[in-house]
Amino acid sequence: MTTTTSSSRHAGATASSPRATARAGGLHPLGVFVLLAGAFLPIMDFFITNVALPSIDASLRASASSMELVIAGYGVAYAALLVLGGRLGDRYGRRRVFLGALMGFVLASLACGTAPTVGALIGARIVQGATAALLVPQVLATFHHVLDGERKARAVALYGATSGIAAVVGQLVGGLLVGADIAGTTWRPVFWVNVPIGVMVLLVAARIVPDTRSHHPVGIDLPGTVLFAATLTALLVPLTEGHSLGWPWWTWLLIAVAVVLGAVTHVVETRAERRGEVPLLPPSLLRLPSMSRGLVMVFAFSVGFGAFMFVFALTVQNGLHADALHGGLAILPMALLFFAGSLLAPRVITRFGRAALTAGAVVQLAGLAALVTVLSVAWPQVGLWDMAGPLALVGAGQSMLFAGLFRSVLADVPTHLGGVGGGVLITLQQSGLALGVATLGTLYLSLAPHGVSQAFAGVEYVQMVIVALLAVGCAALPRFSRAASAAPLAVDA
Repeated sequence: MTTTTSSSRHAGATASSPRATARAGGLHPLGVFVLLAGAFLPIMDFFITNVALPSIDASLRASASSMELVIAGYGVAYAALLVLGGRLGDRYGRRRVFLGALMGFVLASLACGTAPTVGALIGARIVQGATAALLVPQVLATFHHVLDGERKARAVALYGATSGIAAVVGQLVGGLLVGADIAGTTWRPVFWVNVPIGVMVLLVAARIVPDTRSHHPVGIDLPGTVLFAATLTALLVPLTEGHSLGWPWWTWLLIAVAVVLGAVTHVVETRAERRGEVPLLPPSLLRLPSMSRGLVMVFAFSVGFGAFMFVFALTVQNGLHADALHGGLAILPMALLFFAGSLLAPRVITRFGRAALTAGAVVQLAGLAALVTVLSVAWPQVGLWDMAGPLALVGAGQSMLFAGLFRSVLADVPTHLGGVGGGVLITLQQSGLALGVATLGTLYLSLAPHGVSQAFAGVEYVQMVIVALLAVGCAALPRFSRAASAAPLAVDA
C-alpha cells in the first residue's frame, strides 16, 4: 500500500468533482458513508432473518435445524471467505471488487426472496454470505489506504458502530417488513429490501469510491482458505443438525475432523509464514498484543451476541406469541441505546480507557440479569414495556464494549497489513456469530419443549458468564494511550 499522506492526496479535492476525486485516489466526504452503507447491508442481513424465521417455517415447512442453517450457512460462508475478499481487493482493486460483490449480493438477495423451498433458501443464503465476504473487507481496507490520523480513526469508529447498529436494526426492520405482509409475501421482503438500497449504493459508489489497490499485494493462500472453510463447516454442520437428528455417529466424527483440520490449518499457516508468505491468518499478526488479546474477546462477545439475537426473536414470537411486527419492535429500546452509546463511545473510551469497556460489560450484565428476571417472574404475561428497561441496559453496555474491542484489536496493525488485519477481525467476529447460533441456539431449541422462558434463561446464563469474563478480561487489553484524542487507534503495550 502507498504511504502518501492524506493531505497531499486530498489537495484540491474540495474543488473537484466526486468522480475526479475518486480518480485521484482520494475519498470524497460522502464516500465514507457510501462505503459504510455497503458494509451495513451484509451485517444487517445476518440478523434481519431472525424475526422472519417463524414465517419461513410456516411458509416453507422448515425444520428447526434448517432454520439454524438459514442463519449459520450465511455466517459460515461470510467468515470463511472474508480474508480472501480482502486479498482480492488488494490485488485487483478494491473499488472493482466492492462494486462486483455488491452486485452479486443484490442478486443473491433477490434469489433468497424468491426461494421456493428451504433448501433453495439455504443455498441462496450461502451465496449471499460469500458475496458479503468479498464486499465488506474493501471498506476497512479503503479507509486504511486513503485516510490518515483522526479521519481514519473516526471512520474506523463509525464502522464499529455501524456493525453493531446494523445487527440491532436488522431485527427491527425485519419485524416491520414481515408484519406489513406486503401483498401477502410475508417474509420475502426482508431480502428484497436489499435490492433497491443496494442498487442506489452501487450507482453512487461507482462515482465517488476511489480505485485503490496494494502496490505489493500478498498471495491468495488457497490452502489456508480451503482448510479454514473446511474447519468451520465440519464444526458448524453437526452443531446445527445434531440435535434434530439425535446426534448420530457422523456428527461426532465431523466434530473430531474439525479439531484435526484446525490443527492442520495452524501448521500450514505457520509454515507458509516461515517461507515468507502472508497466510490467511498470519501467526505473527495474531501475536500482536492488541490482536492476541482483543480477538479472543471479540470472538466471545460475538458468540453471545449472535445467540442472543437468535433466541430473543424466537422467544418473543414463539413463546409470547407476538407477531413479527411486535417482535421487531421489542428490540427497539436496545437499538436506540446501542445507537446513542455508539456515538458517545469514542469520547468516553478516550477519556476513561479500559475502564469504559469494563463498565460497559457490567451494564450489559445487569441488563441481561434483569431481562431474565422479568421473563422468569412474569411469564407469560410479559409486555414490551416490561422488557424495555433491561433491553436498554443491554444495548448501552454492548455499544461501549463493542466499540472499544474493535478499536483495541486494530491498534497495533501496521498500515500495510490493514486489509489483512481487518479481514481477520471480521472473520473472527462472523465465526463467533455463526458459532453462537449453532451452539447456544441448539441449546435453546433442545430446552424449549420444556418451557420457552426456561430455555431463554438457560442460554442467557451462559451469555452472562461470557460477559462477566469479558468484564474481567478488559484489564488484559493494551492500555489506551493519552494520545488517543488525536489518534484514537494508538495504544501502549
